[in-house]
Amino acid sequence: MKLKAQRGPGPRTIPRPIRSARKARRGVRPGGRQARRPGVSLGRRFGGRLPSLRRIMAAAAAAAVTAGLVALLSGSWLHVSEVAWAGSQFTAERDIERLLARQRGVSVLAVDTRALRQRLERLPPIESVTVTASLPGRLDVAIVEREVAFVWETSSSRLLGAADGTLFAALPADTALEPRMAPLPRIADTRAASRLMSSGDRIPEALLRTALGLAELDPAALGSEADALSVQLDDEFGLKLVASEPGWEMALGVYGMDPNQTAAAAAARLERQVTAVRTLFATRAETEIGWVDARNPGKVYFRAKG
Repeated sequence: MKLKAQRGPGPRTIPRPIRSARKARRGVRPGGRQARRPGVSLGRRFGGRLPSLRRIMAAAAAAAVTAGLVALLSGSWLHVSEVAWAGSQFTAERDIERLLARQRGVSVLAVDTRALRQRLERLPPIESVTVTASLPGRLDVAIVEREVAFVWETSSSRLLGAADGTLFAALPADTALEPRMAPLPRIADTRAASRLMSSGDRIPEALLRTALGLAELDPAALGSEADALSVQLDDEFGLKLVASEPGWEMALGVYGMDPNQTAAAAAARLERQVTAVRTLFATRAETEIGWVDARNPGKVYFRAKG
C-alpha cells in the first residue's frame, strides 16, 4: 500500500509594515528625523488666559465698592445709640431699660426686632409691642398695655388684673385708684396666701368668674335695699358679700377649688344661693340680720344683730 503524503499549509506571508506610510503619519522627514509641529507663539499661548484691562478695572471697582459698604455698615453712625419707648404706665421702666440696654452699640441692621418684641411682651403689663430700628442708630418701642378689668386687693397691695385673670401691676395698698378705675369690680382678699400674690400671678378662672359675678350683682336680686355690695374672700368662709348699710355679711363658700365643677354647675349653685337669700329677706327685715350663712343653699342660717 502506498501512503499519500499530506500537504501542510503553505508558507504564510507576513505583511511587512509600510514604514514610509507610518513615518509619514508620524511626521518623519525623509532621512529618519521626526518633523516638528509648527510652533505657537507665547502671546497666543497665554493671551486667552490673562484678564483684559477692562476686567481688571471692573474687579478693582467691585472690591472698592465692597470695602466701602463694609466700612459703611460697620461704621459707628449705624450703631444703636438712642432708645426710646412710649405707652408704658404700669410697666416698670427698669424692666424696659434692662431689655433695651442690650441693643446699645448693636448695628441697626443687626437688631432682631422680632426677638426683642417677644421678650418685651413677656412682661406682665404688656399686651403688644411694635419695635422700629431707624437711621441713624435709633430704636423706638411703642407699647400697648393690658386693659384693667378688675382690682384684687390684698393686705399689702392693690393688684390690677386683666380679663383673663392675669395680675399685671401691683400698687401700694394705700394708693388711690384713678377715677377711671372707680367703677371696676374690686375683690378684697384676706387669705393668708394673698400676701404672696404679685404681678404675673393669675386668678383661677372659676374663682374669678364667680367673684366678678358677685361684684356685679344687683342688691335688688337678693331682695336687699342696700345701695352697694362689696366682695370679700377669706380662708374660713370663702367668698362673702358685705353690705355696709344696713350692715350684714353673707358667706357663700369656696368657688374654683373643685376641678370637677363646671361653669354651668357653679352658676346654678350661685343662683340657688341668691334665691334662698331673697326668700330670707322676704320673711325677715334685713336691718335685723347681721350674718347669713348661705354656703348650703338648701339650708340657710342667719344670725340677728346683737
